[in-house]
Amino acid sequence: MEFKDQLNRKVQIRKTPKRIVSLVPSQTELLVYLGLETSIVGITKFCVHPKDLLRSKTIVGGTKQIKLEKIKALNPDIILCNKEENTKDLVEACEQICNVHVSDIFNIEDSLELINQYGTIFNKKEDALKITNEIQKETDDFKVFIQKKPTLKVAYFIWKNPWMVAANDTFINCLLELNKFENIYKTKKRYPEIELNGATINKDVEVILLSSEPFPFNNSHKKEVQMFYPNAHIVIADGEMFSWYGSRLTKAFTYFKNLRLNLEAFQAL
Repeated sequence: MEFKDQLNRKVQIRKTPKRIVSLVPSQTELLVYLGLETSIVGITKFCVHPKDLLRSKTIVGGTKQIKLEKIKALNPDIILCNKEENTKDLVEACEQICNVHVSDIFNIEDSLELINQYGTIFNKKEDALKITNEIQKETDDFKVFIQKKPTLKVAYFIWKNPWMVAANDTFINCLLELNKFENIYKTKKRYPEIELNGATINKDVEVILLSSEPFPFNNSHKKEVQMFYPNAHIVIADGEMFSWYGSRLTKAFTYFKNLRLNLEAFQAL
């Protein structure tokens, strides 16, 4: 079977892969949802869902740096990567071992496409369809919920030292738009570094989202940001809900509804 991944790369698969190495945490979780946990032989140290995987599977490194010899020893049939999470050099090195599938996700449609591709590759079409149908229903229900809600000006922080935010051409920004959050950095590309100083004080921002990943923001960081956005309500956001694009989307929209309701309750005080 020959097909193209989300980078339009041709991938030739002669039989259903039985030994999978996943180098992308959200895609690892998706494999489990598809009933493929026993086929997973290698994961990254960031593949934390489900929690027991880190104890039961071989850890081959992170998402940017891997131990190629460990992967080779696992004798995988396929390695799953992502354009944003993994580097080009890493993908090319993995191609010397076996077939490599690379995902590239910017929106919900891309996510649904990926799930259906996995359904085809791993002979799990019915399971994939159940997940995509659930995500589509959750998305449609949320669009009805959010339709009459006001648009809020927000900034979504992903890193500190240097300060970095999610901007345009990212899956995070797509979800911000679905939430009717107007990203004040939407004119910038990807994940820009920004300066926070007296000249950048912005009184118009209504909500600051400090993501729980990749930088582990917590309540202690709120004061550092508040002085630059004095009128904003600062929230520690669940980064997995805003950036994990696989089966996590079955849970994300319930989280988004609660987030909006909590913001409304705060504004009513």
